[in-house]
Amino acid sequence: MSRWLLAMHSSSETLGLAVRDAEDPTGGVRILSRSMGRQLTNGLIPAVEELLPRAEWASIGRLAVSTGPGGFTGTRLTVVMARTLAQQLGCPLHGESSFALMAQRLSVVLTPSQALEPFSIIQPLPRRGRVAGRYRLRSGSVPVEELEKPRLLREDEEPSPALTMELDVASDVQHLLERCCHWEQEDAPGPWEPVLPIYPTSPVGPV
Repeated sequence: MSRWLLAMHSSSETLGLAVRDAEDPTGGVRILSRSMGRQLTNGLIPAVEELLPRAEWASIGRLAVSTGPGGFTGTRLTVVMARTLAQQLGCPLHGESSFALMAQRLSVVLTPSQALEPFSIIQPLPRRGRVAGRYRLRSGSVPVEELEKPRLLREDEEPSPALTMELDVASDVQHLLERCCHWEQEDAPGPWEPVLPIYPTSPVGPV
């Protein structure tokens, strides 16, 4: 019987989903990456069903979800769905920021000396300042360490070196699934309660 690993990413206008069978190491990864925009509210569950039929949801053994930062509604929807599934199925859930997922991909532009030191990823926001997280490359099975979760920068803060946030949802959700596979191999605990959306600029608190 299959035991599914499911990764979900909706921190932008694009929904990313990835799934694989944890019991079949030679099995392929199935990925869905689709521009959804405001259709995500009604289209999230059908998209998950398209990738993994509802009859198979009871066999989900571990979940991973991007916690943002990103759009308020989009990020909230996948986090709430992931939390609900984890709670109802009694399976582990892991959250990873969207900046942490892209950190290794973006770091290729760093010089060798810069790659040895912490670096920031920054997202300029229209009329609302800048959001940044702090990262460090590592060797081994966990290639990136998140030193500081994404937050709103003060006007006088200028992190260095700094990379500009650049989305590639298909790549990032696949990386999130790889992280989920690592947690599965480590049999890592994954309580659903701490997994919350990141809203650096929102006056509304987390779910």
